Amino acid sequence: MSDLIQAGYLVAAVLFVLGLKGLSHPRTAVRGNRLGALGMLVAVLVTLTHQAIVSPWVLLGGVLVGSAIGVALALKVKMTSMPELVALFNGFGGLASVLVVGASYLEVTDKSIVANTLNLTDTFIVAAAVSALIGAVTFTGSLVAFAKLTGRAGTWRSKATTYLNLFLLLLGVAAAVALFLQPSTTAWLLAIVIVGFVVGVTLVFPIGGADMPVVIALLNSLSGLAATATGFALGNSLLIIAGALVGASGLILTQVMCTAMNRSLLNVMFGSIEIGAAADPDDVYEGKVRRTSAADVALILDTATRVVMVPGYGLAVAQAQHAVRDLASTLEDRGTEVVFAVHPVAGRMPGHMNVLLAEAEISYEALVEMDKVNPTFAQTDVAIVLGANDVVNPVAREPNSAITGMPILDADKARTVIVIKRSLSPGFAGIPNPLFALPNSLMLFADAKEAVIEINEALKEV
Repeated sequence: MSDLIQAGYLVAAVLFVLGLKGLSHPRTAVRGNRLGALGMLVAVLVTLTHQAIVSPWVLLGGVLVGSAIGVALALKVKMTSMPELVALFNGFGGLASVLVVGASYLEVTDKSIVANTLNLTDTFIVAAAVSALIGAVTFTGSLVAFAKLTGRAGTWRSKATTYLNLFLLLLGVAAAVALFLQPSTTAWLLAIVIVGFVVGVTLVFPIGGADMPVVIALLNSLSGLAATATGFALGNSLLIIAGALVGASGLILTQVMCTAMNRSLLNVMFGSIEIGAAADPDDVYEGKVRRTSAADVALILDTATRVVMVPGYGLAVAQAQHAVRDLASTLEDRGTEVVFAVHPVAGRMPGHMNVLLAEAEISYEALVEMDKVNPTFAQTDVAIVLGANDVVNPVAREPNSAITGMPILDADKARTVIVIKRSLSPGFAGIPNPLFALPNSLMLFADAKEAVIEINEALKEV
């Protein structure tokens, strides 16, 4: 039976690897997702046969309840709320690691007391401490991220928080060392968990604005690392492999996000950007913003030979991806070249815009990376900015701003810029965008979906 269980875990691990490989490209993403789900099903079924873990009926009940919750969330949660959902998933993954490793530690300790011998290996102790600390940080940190994304929490940072975070992390390491030296004192494990819970709050609470996509990616990675440590504690090869896959992919994505923002991970987590006073919106916009209408935009597009669409969070809120696809099709039928410029941190989580555009069946070949599309903006007739803000803000090229040094899409260099937004409200960085007031920019104040539909209908009549 033990060999069959290990063989089942191996099959599940292979399916996880193939699933992750499939997720690397939009064309194979659906198949990759199914392979990953099949791998998890195999893992659960194999675990059901492992009587030493828990009653199979308890596991089966958990599967049914979890499946019901998952289906309900999949049907009810909107695409714009996916970042919040991902944050919760990360948090519950961390909490699961804390609970599992804590229960295992207590079980081994109790058995050792009964047998009057301490049967705790060094590997088990270290893995349990690491899992408890990282899992606890992930749980509360993800809850704070969820609160921020839903607007239930703000952001406050000072130099004191950085020193507090470092002190708490050192305190957690000290508790882990104490647990290693006194493994029979389970209170040290509880202390590690408590410190981790506090660190999760103090670490994520000061972070906000455009840094949130980085935090989400990092928390995803931490949930995987916690699972890996739990796997070492339990001697479970599948947990080790699955956790390592999640942890590694999350770290890679975190690095991609940091590169896209020209920030280091340490600066995002512990530092802060020294900025001057933000410009007054009235000084930036007053008397300079030019309004337009859907009919006028259609006339401009009628003569365009190349159009670049820049999707942002406003597109996601309005669920305008299908309307945008229809407009792109209309333009292409008229002989206009249409491409989509997707910034790596556009939206509220990594890959947010890519998922939305893929949902509307927009060709992957139409998505052009920032480095490749930027040199072409000068030869672009019309750039349509759909709810994007910080990722097209020219202030990033200036010193001492909240996004100084952040690579942006050079939409302002297009011959004509059409910005579709509900208002002049700022993006995550909380600063005005001079793009909206440039001489070559026109503002269409409207819901993105409604505006694009009106533009498309007007264009067909031109």
